[in-house]
Amino acid sequence: MKTVKMFLAVLVVLSSVSFSQVKWNADASHSSVVFRVKHLVISEVAGYFREFSGTVESKKDNDFSNAQIDFTVKTSSINTDNEKRDAHLKSDDFFNSEKYPAMTFKGKSMKKIGKDKYTLVGDLTIRDVTKEIKLDVVYNGTVKDPWGLTRAGFKLTGQLNRFDYNLKWNTLMETGGAMVDKTIKIESNLEFVVSK
Repeated sequence: MKTVKMFLAVLVVLSSVSFSQVKWNADASHSSVVFRVKHLVISEVAGYFREFSGTVESKKDNDFSNAQIDFTVKTSSINTDNEKRDAHLKSDDFFNSEKYPAMTFKGKSMKKIGKDKYTLVGDLTIRDVTKEIKLDVVYNGTVKDPWGLTRAGFKLTGQLNRFDYNLKWNTLMETGGAMVDKTIKIESNLEFVVSK
């Protein structure tokens, strides 16, 4: 009987170890959510969002295969260093921040494709549209900071078609090109810290 109880206790311990998760929170003060879009076909305009939050759950603190990822961005926090343009982006021509205050990303898979490279697939919701998007992820490593906190850094890149998400405003130039391109490039650097 003692042997059976000991065996069951070992199983419980092993089960808790194998299914334990490392929980991370985005450190917004050391992260950036940046986008770039072509303007008048000849140049790029960059912008970023000042307010966002995110969580990651991984099985290890240095391997993020199959990590669970959730990210939320406040659309009214958009900033392109131009108040008039920012107000337009918050309007119904684009994000309609009053009606849709947040855009969200929910990860579906995080697949390791190289030593420090991953492919992240998830559902991105902007306004009332949800579509799957694929992002390239570079894992920059995990370190202990001077205060004993464990931190991990990532660079995410990808692109989306803004028309797919009803970011619909468009004006064509005489040459036929769009004043604002439909393709939005995503270039973000994110730092996460293990939650206590």
